[in-house]
Amino acid sequence: MRALVYHGPAHTSWDTVPDPVIEEATDAVVRVDATTVCGTDLHIRRGDFPEVSPGTVLGHEAVGEVVETGGQVHHLRPGDQVIVSAVSACGGCRECHDARYGQCRGGGGWILGNLINGTQAELVRVPFADHSTTRRPSDLPLDNAVLLAELLPTAYEVGIRNGHVGPGDTVVVVGAGPVGLASVVVARLYSPRRIIVVDQADARLETAARLGADAAESPGKMIADLSEGPGADVVIEASGDPDGFVLCTRAVRTGGHIANIGTHGRPATLHLESLWRKNLTISTGQVDTSSTPWLLELMRFGRLPVSPLVTHTLALDRMEDAYEVFAHGTSTGALKVVLHREWPQVRT
Repeated sequence: MRALVYHGPAHTSWDTVPDPVIEEATDAVVRVDATTVCGTDLHIRRGDFPEVSPGTVLGHEAVGEVVETGGQVHHLRPGDQVIVSAVSACGGCRECHDARYGQCRGGGGWILGNLINGTQAELVRVPFADHSTTRRPSDLPLDNAVLLAELLPTAYEVGIRNGHVGPGDTVVVVGAGPVGLASVVVARLYSPRRIIVVDQADARLETAARLGADAAESPGKMIADLSEGPGADVVIEASGDPDGFVLCTRAVRTGGHIANIGTHGRPATLHLESLWRKNLTISTGQVDTSSTPWLLELMRFGRLPVSPLVTHTLALDRMEDAYEVFAHGTSTGALKVVLHREWPQVRT
């Protein structure tokens, strides 16, 4: 098969590699019909994750068709259409029993495209397939379904839920990339008083406004007004930038919540000398994807208008082009770039 292989910092290639095979009885092999590029993938390519070994196939989000299952896979069979979770869950450890799949101690967690070969390929081996996939209904388009593999669960679980967004809240989202914008969509479900998005890219701010943000502006006066006034109830850090984290600490009110979603490849400064007395709650997290079935139903019934998040579609063999388009999103306008095994029309 063909796959995107990591060879070390700043070096990937679309190569021919051996087809995946069933290694454990709980495995399934899935034909990848759609996959996408995540900000974490960019961090890996930059060398921010030294645990990723050269020779690893990248990617951890996919939608596809089951082609083979191991002898202990009981809920899937060849031909089933599935969403492959970014997080693998053994289903048997204490963390999995508590739906903390991202912290699985039985061999799961975030392993696809990290510790084992991932989804940016024609085929992928999915460990613990019964617990690490969700059936895709036939009426759910591929472009929407692939957002359920990681993006939307991350926005909900790590941003909205960890941040305790509730009715009447003022919510600030720092960073209008894909996960920040997804947070806007999901936050709307909880009837906040106001959602404010800050970013430096005008095109992304325009998208934030279309998705339901009440204000979308560059950092500056907006953050100054919040820091000098009552502040925001919840601030979601979705930029992955150290300066973005500092903005969050300035914007949050006393007793408020900062929910960190962004993947940080560099140290961020926590100014405890000015924060220790503010009674803040700061949360971080690895997505669990336990919310995927719930989010899927919301999507099917029109409660999650996420189609604008997919800005580019390419053929699967243009994976390296997809990385370049996504990496330069502020100039290309890219949010989510989805790659298809087969597609009726390419959108660039």
